[in-house]
Amino acid sequence: MQSNREKIRRLMIAINQIDEAYYKVLRTLSIKDNAFVLFYAIADGKSYSQKKICDEWSVPRTTLNTIVQEYIKKEYICLVSTGHKEKEIVLTEKGKIFVKKILTPIFIAEEKAIEPFLKTMFVEQAESLAEQIKNEFNNIKL
Repeated sequence: MQSNREKIRRLMIAINQIDEAYYKVLRTLSIKDNAFVLFYAIADGKSYSQKKICDEWSVPRTTLNTIVQEYIKKEYICLVSTGHKEKEIVLTEKGKIFVKKILTPIFIAEEKAIEPFLKTMFVEQAESLAEQIKNEFNNIKL
């Protein structure tokens, strides 16, 4: 029987292998990791603030701001005022074409890979695990 430590180790290896798979496909598609995160975050066509993307996707604000400025210059995204202090990031028509080209093969591959797991509580359990780990790690004091 495997110990909990060994199962946790296997889980961490699996997570790292998933990260590596994304890293490799992004290199193949010639897109930077953080640019991928930006476009993945806004691919649903909704507008999001930089703060929300940073919070949800764990990207440093300065890093995301650099990527946003780069893709504003390329005319893939624009910033839209919503009346609040924070502007929202919105895909332009050129950006939508770019996102479709880059993300469609990734979305297809993800759906194919994860489809059997969607019939279970896998997603909900992963979300719960993320919350529990964050809570436990917040209690670590040296």
